[in-house]
Amino acid sequence: MTKKSPRKQRITRHKRIRARVKGTAKCPRLSVFRSQKHLYAQLVDDMEGKVITAISDLKVKKTLTRVENATSMGKLLAKAAKDKGVSTIVFDRGGYKYHGSVKALAEGAREGGLVF
Repeated sequence: MTKKSPRKQRITRHKRIRARVKGTAKCPRLSVFRSQKHLYAQLVDDMEGKVITAISDLKVKKTLTRVENATSMGKLLAKAAKDKGVSTIVFDRGGYKYHGSVKALAEGAREGGLVF
């Protein structure tokens, strides 16, 4: 029996999460994607298939660490969501473990005023 690659394992976890997590216009899904160098997040209305707002660490002023960048990204995303009239979201971690930059992004969004 062959072992799946880490990328395929993440995709399997993501499919399992997406089967349960759906975003609406009132409660969009906060989708996270993490590459080797960057972090991306977007609020998605799955009923309409539209992105409400998006942010990446390319738009954030670089601070010392990836975790600090993710926290400031979460705060900026929360501010943009508040401007669009969104205050409640569901969190889609994208199959990644809930630690490090993914956790910091979620905590930054909570500090910015979004409710999970």
